[in-house]
Amino acid sequence: MSNKEPSKYRLPFILVTSLFFLWALAHNLNPILIPHLKKACHLTDFQSALIDSSFFIAYFIMAIPAGLVMKRFGYKQGIILGLLLFASGAFLFYPAANTLSFPFFLFALFVIASGLTFLETAANPYVTILGDAATATQRLNFAQSFNGLGAFIAPAIGGMFILSENDISETQLQTFTTDQLYAYNLHEAATVKLPYIVIGIIVLTVAFLFSRIHLPDIKDSDEKSNGWKGLTKHRQLIWGVVAQFFYVGAQVGVGSFFIRFLGQAAGIDAKSAAFYLSTALILFMSGRFIGTLIMQVIAPNKLLALYAFINIVLLIFAINMHGMPAVYALMLVQFFMSIMFPTIFSLSISGTGNDAKLGSSLVIMAIVGGAIMPLLMGKISDSTHSIQIAYVIPLLCFVVVCLFGMKASQILKA
Repeated sequence: MSNKEPSKYRLPFILVTSLFFLWALAHNLNPILIPHLKKACHLTDFQSALIDSSFFIAYFIMAIPAGLVMKRFGYKQGIILGLLLFASGAFLFYPAANTLSFPFFLFALFVIASGLTFLETAANPYVTILGDAATATQRLNFAQSFNGLGAFIAPAIGGMFILSENDISETQLQTFTTDQLYAYNLHEAATVKLPYIVIGIIVLTVAFLFSRIHLPDIKDSDEKSNGWKGLTKHRQLIWGVVAQFFYVGAQVGVGSFFIRFLGQAAGIDAKSAAFYLSTALILFMSGRFIGTLIMQVIAPNKLLALYAFINIVLLIFAINMHGMPAVYALMLVQFFMSIMFPTIFSLSISGTGNDAKLGSSLVIMAIVGGAIMPLLMGKISDSTHSIQIAYVIPLLCFVVVCLFGMKASQILKA
């Protein structure tokens, strides 16, 4: 990189990094929506997990179209399209709440996630190539740190504006008349309107700014892309897709049932649990910054394996303990998850050259793991009546991530 290039790419880096914050808001409101809509729409744990499924299945469906848009029109147009979809889905929460329709909520979440697929497909590889290739992993972890900031803010907002003080039990609800029950459900659902309308307005504003600001596209080298079939020659990409599938499944599962876990393991009410979740995500955010520094002395793949192993131990403890020790163990899992997504991503597309745009789409498709693992957790919870036992699913996912970290250096050399 020439001496002029760092300053040339500084503003694009700042603008694209802001997107990491925005999509974190959408991602991390889901753990608030799951217990809230479970109550408002009278859902089982399995049904409430469909919130994650409708959200993350969009990544699987839209990742290839997003990759093709990036390749045909460039990163800027893909980002703007993603922001418009994001805003549209946020605004759909208003009619969904008015109709008290759970399928409508699921559709709105799908639209939001479709937009996020474009944003993540663009932003992640864009950040890795805005600078020296040797520091791509550290740069992506730094950008993802602002994702951690959004992750911390989201549950705080959700706990304040979405979760209500009306913690009415199922036994009490059975005493309601039909009209009283409908009015109660409508009131509970209505609390989502304001936060999502505000988010939609903010996202539209950001889309306008992107449309008015010059965002240089990264030009491909003379080497031609090998196309979709050519991606199979990159072993680290294929293994990275598998690792990312299990990691995202673990991350989403840990967060989605966090509030339910605290209620069952330590008797903590939903609003208080939202505060604990926000605190745990501060650990997640700080873990990104700290992990970026540690990577200066420990290879990214080795740190990935170490963190995954620590999370395996923490989840064994959380599953088998009760009270605050179990809560603290689950909170610490967030810290050690912090570096995993960007590290797996950058290791996956390392050395893919002009295949990076299409390769990043495959890694983004792997986010579908977040649609599957929470369903398995919900099924286990409904069957065993224990959300703690259900956390065996993310535990097993971290085993796969640990193995990828241990073998990544060998795969890259092969």
